[in-house]
Parts: sequence; C-alpha cells; structure tokens
Amino acid sequence: MGQTQVSKASEVATKTTKPTPSSAGNAPLLTEEEILQMSDKDYMNDAQLAFFKARLQQLERDLLKNAGETTEHLRETVLVPDPADRATIEEEHALELRTRDRERKLLKKVQQAIASIDAGEYGWCEETGEPIGIPRLLARPTATLSLEAQQRRELKQKLYGD
Repeated sequence: MGQTQVSKASEVATKTTKPTPSSAGNAPLLTEEEILQMSDKDYMNDAQLAFFKARLQQLERDLLKNAGETTEHLRETVLVPDPADRATIEEEHALELRTRDRERKLLKKVQQAIASIDAGEYGWCEETGEPIGIPRLLARPTATLSLEAQQRRELKQKLYGD
C-alpha cells in the first residue's frame, strides 16, 4: 500500500505546474483570503505558488538582514569596567547568537522551500504525497509534511526518541 501512495504522489507532483517568471511577475499576488477561498482543484496553481514564493523570498531577505545586523551589533562591543554590566552584555550577545542560530536553520528551510517551488514539489507531503493544505502552509510556509504525517512523526519521536 505504501508504494501505491508514493507512486500517486509522484503523479500528483509531476502534474503540478511550475510558475514561470513571466506568468508570476505580471499578475498581482493573491491575498491570504483569496487563497483560502480557492477550491481544492486549484491547489498549488501558478498564482498560489507565486504567492508562497514571494512570501518565502521576503522571509529570506528578512533573515539575511537580521544576520547582518547581528554582525554589526557584535562588532560594536563596548568595554565596561563594571563586571555586572559586562555580564549583562555578554548574556545579551549569547541570546542574540542563539536566536541567529535558529534563524540560520530557518533560512536553510526557506531556501529548500523556494527550491521545491521551482521543482514543482511545493505543497505536497514528503511522506504521503497528499496535499499539505493551504492553512498549514500559511501558518508555516516551510512545512514539508501534512499535519497527520507530522503528528505521527512527533508521536514516534516521543515514544522512541530521536
């Protein structure tokens, strides 16, 4: 049964049309409300793909901008004689670096999602080949699993560990 689902997923993924730069660039982008109102047969059409690609590209720009700001901020280290103030500054820097590390991982996922749009595979569950769903993609544009597949994965992790 698993192979049947995989082959169906391949068929569905290959039937998905890829957005072309000319078609995506001319039409205005849809809004979230317009995408949510579209029927299931319109799932991952050119307009939806253009919407998600623009959203992901904006997220990528924001993450890269934040990384640049962090670099500049860390270079502006001020030497303070008070040990408590120094400790506070070091803790702020450590927190900022942890945040940027999380953003670096998110940036990688964003770039993978953009690549999957270009490959015509965006919006389809990696495990089952079923649609991930517009509401889930609006909430988490980098999602690669349907809600059910993600829940199964998390349950396995909880029961058996990583």
